[in-house]
Amino acid sequence: MTHDTSLPGDGTEAPTARPRITVLDVLRGLALCGILVANIQLIAGVGTAVETPLLGDAHVWLGLPVLSLLFGIGFSLLSDSAAGRAPRPRLALLRRLLALLVIGLLHMLLWRGDILTVYAVVGLLVLLPSTWLPRWAVAGLAAVIVPTALTVSLGGPLLVAGLFLVGSALVRYGVVGRIERSTRGPVVLGLAFAAGAALALWARDGVRTGPETVPPHPVSLLADLLLTGVYVCVLLTLLRTPLRPVLAALFAPLGRMALTNYLTATLLVLGAARILGLPIGSSAGTALSVAGAVLAAQWLFSTLWLRRYRQGPVEWLWRWATWARRPLLRVGAVPSSG
Repeated sequence: MTHDTSLPGDGTEAPTARPRITVLDVLRGLALCGILVANIQLIAGVGTAVETPLLGDAHVWLGLPVLSLLFGIGFSLLSDSAAGRAPRPRLALLRRLLALLVIGLLHMLLWRGDILTVYAVVGLLVLLPSTWLPRWAVAGLAAVIVPTALTVSLGGPLLVAGLFLVGSALVRYGVVGRIERSTRGPVVLGLAFAAGAALALWARDGVRTGPETVPPHPVSLLADLLLTGVYVCVLLTLLRTPLRPVLAALFAPLGRMALTNYLTATLLVLGAARILGLPIGSSAGTALSVAGAVLAAQWLFSTLWLRRYRQGPVEWLWRWATWARRPLLRVGAVPSSG
């Protein structure tokens, strides 16, 4: 199965498929868990203030950077695939981003904090044009945009754009292709991130930060971003140990159907808050319990679904829009000769 993906993974297959990169699915699944835990009170309290969200703005660092990086990776993998199977590959990329924009706009009717619209717009403005650039230019732009986003715009869409380009550069320089075979790389990079995070945290001690600091200081944002890098490298290292099967079983099903799970989580949380009347917005304990129940239900559904089908239902529709033809869905199905 291939990585014909550009958001949290869709588990799709293509006739000329490269092996699926399990590491990326695990990262997506874990990031999806962080996003839900951080956002659940905000989703349940649509239109109302939440005094103390579970993780405050931590969703920006628990899941958003990872998903943004993976989006850029998936987009470049898809671009490579489209170049070999479509007469106008950039048209397929355009359709994919426009379809994502439509999905995001529909999702915004339920949850104003939707990230899909941001991803689609930034993808149209940054990722699609970057396909005309050489890889050194993509890497150079990423090296400029990420620090600029931290110091000038304090994150936001500009940081998303920078991380998109980082992900794209990782594919174009062959790093992603070697990610399943490398142990030393994540360890060395993780140590470098840890050293940088320690320096940033030391510098942050001299800056007045905290819940009252709005917006957060750039040094604080840098420290959080570097710590996210440490967490990712630790996970990549653990995936090279006997823990790999356990981590893959826990998070890969969620990651392979991350778009479907991201959208259905909103429906489930709103149902728990509005129909069942659970005090998710005002009780951290209830919020954590509901988040756990939602993720457990999604894991079970994803695991069972993927035994029979190639990708999640929303991923299937998204892929249909991308290639402008109906893709196979059931595992083992073969294209009709007619």
